[in-house]
Amino acid sequence: MDEWRKDARRDVVITDIDALVPEDHLLRKIEKVMDYDWLYERLDPYYNHEVGRPGTDPVVLIKMVLIQHLFGIPSLRQTYREIQVNIAYRWFLGYGLLENIPHFATVSYAFCKRFPPELGEEIFEHILNKAINHRMVDPREIYIDGTHIKASANKKKYQKEQVKKAAKVYEEQLRAEVNAEREALGKGPIEDDEDDDDDTHGGTVTKTVSTTDPDAGMFVKGEHEKQFAYEAHTACDRHGMVLGVEVTAGNIHDSVAWDKVYDKVTERFKEEAEFIVMDAGYKTAWIAKKVLEDGRIPILPYTRRNYKKDVFKSWEYEYDAGADSYICPEGKALRHTTTDREGKRTYRSTPSICRNCPSREACGANEKGQRQLTRHIWQEHLELAEALRKTERGKQIYARRKETIERVFADAKEKHAMRYTQHRGLARVTTWVRLKFAAMNLKKMAVWSWGKLCFPHVFWPFRTCMQKRAVLAP
Repeated sequence: MDEWRKDARRDVVITDIDALVPEDHLLRKIEKVMDYDWLYERLDPYYNHEVGRPGTDPVVLIKMVLIQHLFGIPSLRQTYREIQVNIAYRWFLGYGLLENIPHFATVSYAFCKRFPPELGEEIFEHILNKAINHRMVDPREIYIDGTHIKASANKKKYQKEQVKKAAKVYEEQLRAEVNAEREALGKGPIEDDEDDDDDTHGGTVTKTVSTTDPDAGMFVKGEHEKQFAYEAHTACDRHGMVLGVEVTAGNIHDSVAWDKVYDKVTERFKEEAEFIVMDAGYKTAWIAKKVLEDGRIPILPYTRRNYKKDVFKSWEYEYDAGADSYICPEGKALRHTTTDREGKRTYRSTPSICRNCPSREACGANEKGQRQLTRHIWQEHLELAEALRKTERGKQIYARRKETIERVFADAKEKHAMRYTQHRGLARVTTWVRLKFAAMNLKKMAVWSWGKLCFPHVFWPFRTCMQKRAVLAP
């Protein structure tokens, strides 16, 4: 390197740190929209102002975590190192060039031991409320999906355990309707049996439990290798603003965790929420029933089924709702004979009639000459959801999943380091995920607000036009 270049490293320049941060830097935009007074008031009881040396400013510790999530820095240790040499980060924290930055262990201790455990959720809610107040949320279309996050757990260190199978939220309602049908059919009621070890009947189920992080769940998908993971069940609006998130073990099915996410989001947007858009993992009779009975429209994908050639398809059997029976292509009835504890009705044909039927091979009757079909007790809700999905409006809305919830997950993993977590335990991972989504919402809100402030003649007329087009869209 030239000698004069080496000398430039030792130049003494009189300036201030504010002049060294670009005017359009993301952190400047965030400072315009974020307020911290409520944090001081919220955290004041956790600091002793009379004894000992003054504690580190709690807002500084929270800002350090925001920097980590805003810029996708994998760990607090690396965040601490980046802040030491980054002028914009120091400006955001309010620290000069020669001041010592709070150690990453101080930040970690504050969030693990000192701050209240619900602080992460409160920060997320505060930022979301600001976005709502600035009219940056459009909850008419709510997109719900889940994404897996690799856990900090050795996949070779595990043990098999018998755990009680979790009860479904709709189990009591389903049981009452099933028993009412069974009584009408002359069948005995189905009772709860806590000693039943059948996995499908409540009882217990064998699960693979990590000895490193017991809260994580073994996750297997397609040809991917097995790994312990968590899953973030997330809801967002059509602009990609995250509206709610629930974190579970990675082996919890999407439809099981759906109720908490749905209830929380729709409770906030009771009047505005109109369409609930989900993928195939949520295509169950209960979800379709609950959304429809709430006066909303479920948008679920079309499920393509594989059928053998030269065999009658299920839709070729006509369901007679009045007689509660199926009519086969030959005009014969399949009677409703029983309903099981899962809510599946069984319809059977009469063997004496089917034995000599010319279409017996195409029908698929068993060796006794009997054909059997099943139908869920809430099947009509799924059929209505299927019909809504096939409309032009349903196709347009479902196609926007890749622009909304799927993009949220892609950005979270590629730009904000949510592909894997270094935290252990469901509570800590949940706080980590909520802070990450809070940072993403804050970033989106700051960029939009900056556009309104700096480019009102370009940014907001365009946005208003897009909003009008969204309202007028079929």
